[in-house]
Amino acid sequence: MSYEKVKQATLCRVGLKQTIKSVEQREADEVIIAKDADPAIVNSVLQICHKNNIPVTYVDSKRKLGKTCGIEVGAATVALKM
Repeated sequence: MSYEKVKQATLCRVGLKQTIKSVEQREADEVIIAKDADPAIVNSVLQICHKNNIPVTYVDSKRKLGKTCGIEVGAATVALKM
């Protein structure tokens, strides 16, 4: 289901820096994190999401998340605006 949310989002920011920027600027309604992402990346994003009351959803695969976002490489984090 979360991959479907990515397809339906009006704004999709891919990657650690873009995700953090979107959350801090209150542009994100939800953050998607791949379960196979580096824990250091996950922890920093989780802290920022918690601080800004942004819900986090997990998906299984960085590669599939990246592909769903329209990129050829994996994506550890994605910020969505619905």
